[in-house]
Amino acid sequence: AVAPAEIFGMAPKKGTLSPGSDADIVLFDPLKKWTMNCDSLHMAADWSAYEGIKITGKIKKVFSRGELIIDGEKCLAEKGRGQYIYRKLKKGTFPLNRKAVPLK
Repeated sequence: AVAPAEIFGMAPKKGTLSPGSDADIVLFDPLKKWTMNCDSLHMAADWSAYEGIKITGKIKKVFSRGELIIDGEKCLAEKGRGQYIYRKLKKGTFPLNRKAVPLK
């Protein structure tokens, strides 16, 4: 989405499908019902606090920088393919000089 990418200083590399952008796309089925399990979460841990939870909505495919990296249950991404994104925040985007508010 363009607005979040702009707010967090990632546009135009992120948030748009334009020449020169990363072309990150998620194909999502909002009606798919399934039961979560750690094998389908693509993480290094062999357990999940969400194991067995029934949910509606499932990611079908994920494209990162134009490359298919998730296809259904299969993670096709090579280890270490991530990239750090240097950001330029607009002045006044976040109040960086705020003091912490104590909990009561």
